[in-house]
Amino acid sequence: MNDFTLIIIALITIVAAIIGWRVWRRYQALRQHARVEDALKHLHACEWRGSHATLDSLCGALRLSAANAVRLLTQMEKEGLLRTTTDGLRLTPEGERMALAIIRAHRLLERYLADEARMPLAQVHTEAERREHELSPAAIDAMEAALGYPTIDPHGDPIPSASGELARREWQPLTAWPLSTLARIVHLEDEPAALFAQIAAMGLRPGQIVQVIESNAQRLVLSDGNLTHTLAPIVAANIFVVADSTQALAAVKRLSSLKPGQQATVYALVESLQGFTRRRLLDLGMTPGAHITAEMPSMFRDPVAYRVRGTLIALRREQADLVLIKDQVS
Repeated sequence: MNDFTLIIIALITIVAAIIGWRVWRRYQALRQHARVEDALKHLHACEWRGSHATLDSLCGALRLSAANAVRLLTQMEKEGLLRTTTDGLRLTPEGERMALAIIRAHRLLERYLADEARMPLAQVHTEAERREHELSPAAIDAMEAALGYPTIDPHGDPIPSASGELARREWQPLTAWPLSTLARIVHLEDEPAALFAQIAAMGLRPGQIVQVIESNAQRLVLSDGNLTHTLAPIVAANIFVVADSTQALAAVKRLSSLKPGQQATVYALVESLQGFTRRRLLDLGMTPGAHITAEMPSMFRDPVAYRVRGTLIALRREQADLVLIKDQVS
């Protein structure tokens, strides 16, 4: 091997090392940026609940060692994102602004993944956590506009506005709700993931009207008018509701329950439905008061043809589940 070849090999090695070093530095910078944003979300969540984050709570939420958490907090304090008080850690105005921006990105992503990508509800939180740090402010604004400016995420949490406003909603856990009293589900807690997976598997969603028919230390029995669900109290405590006196539970059904030849009146679209899918159903005539008839199922019984406002349309069962009907007649 001659000297020229050795020089070429040495140069290639040096260039590869420089590129590798730059890639590694960029990866570390992005990782640190994500940690800062995750820490801001944790601090905001604590303050939203009326408490304060601590070093220990941050270590648990971000799975950091105490030494790494201290370094992270020191950096954030130098950047003016938080301050340490006798009660714990507090966001500064700039920290709160950045926290709301990343929360907005996360909840809009959840909305997109649930409504447009049709990802199972139990998976959208984890996927949004992975993608939220990659979006620029312009991309977030564009996604919000494309989704039709939704106000809540698929779990019922309010989505911060572009100006940083976050509406506070009042609700109660299902375990504290009185028996035989109509309630509307407005929020499903998505952590711990194992408990949320059970809720999602039952098909419970924000906007549903439910009634607690039994509640004790061992179980809670819930009816949505069509099905009865039995939940452990620890699971039921992650479902939050408000009073609902506008609907009679027995009178409001899902469009998917309509059998061929039966007619009904469209009552509403479920509250959790936002974005493209909501606009499409409204464009198809699924507006309150519209008369609808189940005409015929397909060869495999899904989709089903419905006649609404003089037009025949086909909806899959999962789409028909998003339409609430009443005054069903044979």
